[in-house]
Amino acid sequence: MVYDGDEKMAELTREQILEYDREYNQHPWLTGTVNAIPVERADGIYFWDYNGKRYYDMSSQLANVNLGYGNKDIIEAVQKQVEVLPYIAPAFASGPRSELAKMLIDLAPDNMGKVLFTCGGSDANEAAIYAARTFTGKNKILSRYRSYHGSTLGSGNLSGDPRRFALERPAATGFLKFYDPYVYRSKIPFRDDAEASAHYLEQLEEQIQYEGPDQIAAIEVESVTGANGVIIPPDGYLQGLRALCDKYGILLICDEVMAGFGRTGTMFAFEHWGIKPDIISFAKGVTCGYVQLGGIIMSREIADYFKDKTFLYGLTYSGHSLACAAGVAAVNYYREHHILEHVNEVGKVFGELLESMKEKHRSVGDVRYIGLFGAVELMKDREKKIPLVPYGYDENATMARIQTLLKERGFSAFGRENNINITPPLIITEEELREGFEILDEVLTIVDETFLS
Repeated sequence: MVYDGDEKMAELTREQILEYDREYNQHPWLTGTVNAIPVERADGIYFWDYNGKRYYDMSSQLANVNLGYGNKDIIEAVQKQVEVLPYIAPAFASGPRSELAKMLIDLAPDNMGKVLFTCGGSDANEAAIYAARTFTGKNKILSRYRSYHGSTLGSGNLSGDPRRFALERPAATGFLKFYDPYVYRSKIPFRDDAEASAHYLEQLEEQIQYEGPDQIAAIEVESVTGANGVIIPPDGYLQGLRALCDKYGILLICDEVMAGFGRTGTMFAFEHWGIKPDIISFAKGVTCGYVQLGGIIMSREIADYFKDKTFLYGLTYSGHSLACAAGVAAVNYYREHHILEHVNEVGKVFGELLESMKEKHRSVGDVRYIGLFGAVELMKDREKKIPLVPYGYDENATMARIQTLLKERGFSAFGRENNINITPPLIITEEELREGFEILDEVLTIVDETFLS
């Protein structure tokens, strides 16, 4: 909005939006000069630019708009709350904050005790780091290389992918990395999940011994690796990780920021493997992007520890009234509209479509999927498993060019390295999935013909 000559508010034109965006906005994760798509409106699984072009939002933006756009239940909850109590400081109790905390404890495993709210995923993982170190009195935190946990100092150093490098000058102390159970790219021809899990767990146990179990506060993992290619752990891996943590007195933190709230067909992804973490970090799908919110769910043991001790971590907007109202409405919507059942049903079609892309296109080395959480991994030579772009170094901006080809045709997705991540809103229909995959099919044909040697 801008003031016109009569000092009344007037809508910005498309050209003004682009001009002001280029002149005054610094976009995170992007260079200073950006030709951003100006988005005018959105509804369901779609958004439209100012030229009227429609896009399939096949990434739910950043895997957070789980319930799509225009959800009346969430909108009305926020509208009602802004009239009653738009904000109250974290030291006070409020209806939506109390209600959502109880709802999350009821959804979580039976060992969980309390919720601490934050503003998003990065600070949720900061809170998890603080809670683990304070509770255990130990400093070291282990996490995986192909991981992303945030961009604040602690969560950035906890992350494993190249985005951590900017936060390692100088690095925060006590953060150590171990290898992912990335079975597809392994040089070892594992016979089954049990053999793969045993291999990666043996590696990790050796590292624990080298680092000193009495020095390690926690191991944090994304239950299913998200931005770095939807790497699904082999069966037995998370169960074995839980056993290792129990054996050596180490806390297990499951990062459910991206995988949580129905994305994989269960409320939390770790439920697929029947484990109980000590801390769960969450964000994204708890409010589906309508208002920003994150947090951690702590075990009763950790919560009891802080009964007579100050929890020395917090934010002005922790547990914001509008965000918690959105969260209550979103969680109710998941339940009342049987979203988990829908994800599992439509997820079967999702998997079939991904498999068809692998069968049809020689650029597709692997597809991975669980629920509506999927990735297409592109290969220059899939027989030799040579990735389309090397890890951490895309000299010719190949993946950016492929993403541009998709967006030009109305398919909005995201990805890292040589992966196209596909995480559509959980309300997507089978028909909408098939229509969207027609665009992906077209672009992968171009990749086959243009980008392979």
